[in-house]
Amino acid sequence: MFPTPIEKLSKSVNISYRVAIWIALILWLLPLIAVMMTSARSVADINMGNYWGIPEQWMILENYTKVFTSTPMARYLFNSIMITVPAVIGAVAISTLAGYALAKFKFRGNVLLFATFIGGNFVPFQILMIPVRDLTISMGLYDTATGLILFHVAFQAGFCTLFMRNFIVGLPDELIEAARVEGVSEWKIFWHVVLPLVRPAIAALSVLIFTFIWNDYFWALVLVQSDEVRPVTAGISALMGQWLASWQLISAGSIVAALPPVILFFAMQKHFIAGLTLGATKG
Repeated sequence: MFPTPIEKLSKSVNISYRVAIWIALILWLLPLIAVMMTSARSVADINMGNYWGIPEQWMILENYTKVFTSTPMARYLFNSIMITVPAVIGAVAISTLAGYALAKFKFRGNVLLFATFIGGNFVPFQILMIPVRDLTISMGLYDTATGLILFHVAFQAGFCTLFMRNFIVGLPDELIEAARVEGVSEWKIFWHVVLPLVRPAIAALSVLIFTFIWNDYFWALVLVQSDEVRPVTAGISALMGQWLASWQLISAGSIVAALPPVILFFAMQKHFIAGLTLGATKG
C-alpha cells in the first residue's frame, strides 16, 4: 500500500538516488550561485564575460556598500517591511476569525461560503490586473502603501482561511462546548481556547504569507510607480539603467532582498514544521 523505503531497496537504487539528489541540488542552486558570484565581481570582470569563473577581483564589501549608498535600496527594504508586516497581520487575523466561524459554527450557507473561499484560490491573478488597478485608482489608493496592503490582505484571505479552517475543524468540539456551558463569550473562547491550540498553524501560515507578499513582483509593478512606495522586488528592477545595467549592484540587491524571508524561516523553523505537521498523526 505504501512505497518501499529507499533504505530497503537494492544498493544500485540507493546509489542512484543519492547521486540524483546531489545533481538536482546543484542544478537548483546554480542560479543562486551565479547571482552570489556576480554580486562579488567588478564591472571589468563582468564586461570581460567572466560569468561563471572565479572573480579576478573580489568586490564584496564595495558592491554591498554601494548598493545602499548609490541606490534607494534602503528605502525599498523599508517599504517592503511597511507593506508586508501589516498585510501578514491583517490576512492571518481575518482568516483565523473566518476559519473559526466556518469550522465551529453551523449556519445556512456555511459550505457555500467555504467553497467561495476555495474557489477564489483558482482564479488566475493576471486577469484581475485591470479591474484591481481601476479600483485602486477610483478609490484614490493607487501608488500608495495602503492600497497594496489592502489588496494583499484581500488576495491572501482565501488561501489563509482554507488553511486555518482545516486546522481549527480538527479541534475537539467538547472544549468549546464546555466553555459555552460555563457562560464564556465566543470572543473569549476564541482568544483563550482556540488561539493557543492553533498557534503552530498561525506561525506556519505567517511564514508562508510573509514569503508570498515579500516576494511579490507582479502587483508591486501594477499598483505602484514611485520610489516612495515601491517595494524591494520592483525596486531591484528599477536599478537597471536605460543604457547600462550594473549587474553587480542588481545581484547584490537581490541577495539582500532574499535575506529577510530566509532569516524569518530559520527563526520560525521549529514553529513552521510543528504547524505543518499538526494533526498528521491524529487517529
